[in-house]
Amino acid sequence: MRIVVHGQQAFGKAVLEKLLERGENVVAVCTAPDKEGRPLDPLKELALEHGLPVHQPASWKTTESLELMKSFEADVCMMAYVLLFVPSEVLDVPRLGSFQYHPSLLPMHRGPSSINWPIAMGSTRTGLSIFWPDDGLDEGPILLQKTCEIGPDESLGDVYFKKLFPMGVDAMIEALDLVRRGDAPRIEQNLDEGSYESWFGKKEARLDWTQPAQQVYNIIRAGNPQPGAWTTRNETELKIFNASLGSASGSPGEVVAVDSEGFEVATGEGSVRALRVRAEGGKVTAAEYAQESGLQVGDRLGA
Repeated sequence: MRIVVHGQQAFGKAVLEKLLERGENVVAVCTAPDKEGRPLDPLKELALEHGLPVHQPASWKTTESLELMKSFEADVCMMAYVLLFVPSEVLDVPRLGSFQYHPSLLPMHRGPSSINWPIAMGSTRTGLSIFWPDDGLDEGPILLQKTCEIGPDESLGDVYFKKLFPMGVDAMIEALDLVRRGDAPRIEQNLDEGSYESWFGKKEARLDWTQPAQQVYNIIRAGNPQPGAWTTRNETELKIFNASLGSASGSPGEVVAVDSEGFEVATGEGSVRALRVRAEGGKVTAAEYAQESGLQVGDRLGA
């Protein structure tokens, strides 16, 4: 079977590694264009190490990109962590089609920040989908899905790197085997039962201390490590990465405790204890930040 791998970063590299370990016939690797001043994409680096052809179109919406896909004479295209939009006329070129990884239980959480949002919303369960992409935004038929729990204290990094990443690599290989056997389903999504959310960006990661502690804590978990939940102190940005729930009371945004573990901030209901933060100079423990910056009980964070 002639396979095209389309992806980038560590996830794309991990999928390619699995394929090479199995002796699969990878005929081409496609990844995003290089960025000046940035290291080589890990997927590209691995492909070059194994002498595989690497292609990096800036857009897949061109006649040239369509002809490029045709030139591979591929049986299937495996899309691992793809950020560029690929039109259906390109997706349909491989003899058996193209399938893609998405880190949510489609049709829930379609969109680019599908791991952040269930954590931010307080969900206790998420998963991944391998689907047949079309011209919609994560709307194509489902090939297979896997589920996992979101622990009460797990962050974005925990859920992705410990669960959705390794599960996803294995699911991509499982999907390939189903396609090879002719057993790969195409289950239409019921979009009316799903959701689409755009980027979980800086605006969404700003902490609102008037909200209950659990909601503030969920935003911190959803933003760790990216984009980083944040607040302000004396009009200077302060990011909070690691935290825990507290039970102190006070005016929302008020620092109600400072000790050797960190500092505690009152919310609209309960409190949140900051354990690791980043201000000017990089990440430090919250206790170090409090000592070095002179943070005291009674100080206020946020607007």
